[in-house]
Order: sequence, then structure tokens, then C-alpha cells
Amino acid sequence: MQKRKLGNSGLEVSALGLGCMGMSFGYGAAKDPQEMIPVIRAAVERGVTFFDTAEVYGPFTNEILVGEALEPFRGQVVIATKFGWKLDPEAGKNVGLDSRPEHIKEVAEASLKRLRVECIDLFYQHRVDPEVPIEDVAGAVKDLIQVGKVKHFGLSEAGAQTIRRAHAVQPVTALQSEYSLWTRTPEKEVIPTLEELGIGFVPYSPLGKGFLTGKMDENTTLEAGDFRNILPRFTPEAMKANRALVDLLGSIAAEKNATPAQIALAWLLAQKPWIAPIPGTTKLHRLEENIGAASIELTPEDLRAMESAASCITIEGARYPEHIEKMTGR
Repeated sequence: MQKRKLGNSGLEVSALGLGCMGMSFGYGAAKDPQEMIPVIRAAVERGVTFFDTAEVYGPFTNEILVGEALEPFRGQVVIATKFGWKLDPEAGKNVGLDSRPEHIKEVAEASLKRLRVECIDLFYQHRVDPEVPIEDVAGAVKDLIQVGKVKHFGLSEAGAQTIRRAHAVQPVTALQSEYSLWTRTPEKEVIPTLEELGIGFVPYSPLGKGFLTGKMDENTTLEAGDFRNILPRFTPEAMKANRALVDLLGSIAAEKNATPAQIALAWLLAQKPWIAPIPGTTKLHRLEENIGAASIELTPEDLRAMESAASCITIEGARYPEHIEKMTGR
């Protein structure tokens, strides 16, 4: 597996990471941790060194899983986790945003224990909190870096202005936001800002929450508790319309002896050398398929052809319901 540096920070990670959320949260019933630990360890054996979790996934159970799975590889891997929610453990859910400095420091202490590490490699603000100035958030993480509890500061779903303000207080190592062939919003302002400031980009949902694999269509029934059930882009009508993008990926995949998922990931890797996507999976064969994307080369001609074809496709359905989309920072 090739390595990539996240911007100017010097933080080196595998070109493809592993998003661990779906093992515990978001896509229906949580998987058995004893079945997921071998998947995480198989990723390490295959060269993946970058793993993504958050306290809110579960809540807490995903960090515990990742901590146990990666304990034998301490010092060999980079673990990213996140703060920024007010959690109600009894209800098992988040009840709002909370990026107050004192709360950030409490979350860091708890995450260190669950992850079984002495220092968090990359600590993201999960969503921008409009009630707390971003300078205060950056300052709190700076304090944690100075005392050796955190190595790198990250933001998630933040806009260009917020990134600049945070970066002025504590250099931002990486931004994590949704980015793929069917969610290209970051291209307008965010990616140019990251390039200017020397910040790495970690796209989540690089396979469109599973849709770009080609394994879903308008007849797909999602499990109860799968959060895609509330996403406008996953209505049967939207999925039917959006198949055009999957068909495009499929036609290029056929030429390259690859799968649509591999082409979608290879496209992201070809955008910038400081982009490291984090596709998630719970299955070993999908993990191997995703890792295979790192060895697929898309030529400038391939990329131009994809751009030209994709520009003719209108994506149907909003990315999130309005109340969630509002949490994207400015």
C-alpha cells in the first residue's frame, strides 16, 4: 500500500484508510465485535495504517472495538477520532453539539482510555459548533497537543472561513468531509483552501454510502435502523435516477478489469496527492476490493473522459435532510 502525507503536517498514512463507523453504528444492527476485530487486523496486514472512529459511533462502542483491535499494532498505525457532541449514554444517542473547551478535554481523556493509547494521533471536531468560537476549539486542542495527549488537529465538514480561522490558532492537519463522484461540493472553495494552507483531505463516504459500489438500486430494502432510510438520495426514485453515475463507473471498470467501487476510489486518489479516503466495510472481501483501488492508475485521458461524462449527469436528492445539512460549517 502506498503512503501519503496529509498536507504539510508530515503525518503519513496509507493512501486508503478504513472507516470503522459501520461496524458499530449507522447501518442497522451493530456487528459482533469478535467478527470485526479480524477485519480491522486484516487491514493492517494488508498495509492499511489509517483508521477512523468517533466517540459518537455507538456511542463509545466503536472506539472500544478499534482500541482492542489495534492494541497489538500500537505505534504502527494512525487512529483518528472525534469530539463535538453532547451524548446521552442512557438514550444511546447524541442530543446536540458541544465543543466547549472543557468538554473537548473530557472527551480526549475518555477516548484515550477506550482506544488504549497514550496519545490521540488525529483529533477532529466532528461538526462545527455555532455556539463556540472556532478559535476556542483550536485553542483547546492546542493545549492537548502541548501536554502530549493529541498529536494532530482536524476538522470535519467545516467551510473555508472556519478552516482559516482555526488554522491561524493551531495548524489543521486534515479536514474530513464527504467527497466522491456524487458529492463534489468541496471542490468549489474547500479544496483550494486546503491546498493553499497545506492541509490534508480525508474524504468519508467515498463510495457514496455504498451506492457507488453498484450493489444497490431502487429495489434495495435497507435494514431498520439504517440511517440511509432518512437520506433523500436513497429514495427509490433518486436511486433509479442516480444509477447513471454507477453505469459510468461500470463502463470504465470493465475497461480496467476493475469494479465500480475501485474506479470511484481511484478517481479520488487521482484528484490530489494529499487526499486519503476512508471507505468503510464490515466484510473482508470488500476490504480487499477497496485496497485494490490503490493500484489502479487512471490516466489524464481517463480522468477527462470521466469528468466529461459525469458533468452530464444530474445527481438527484439532497445529501442529508435539511436539519443535518445545516450542520455543515461555513
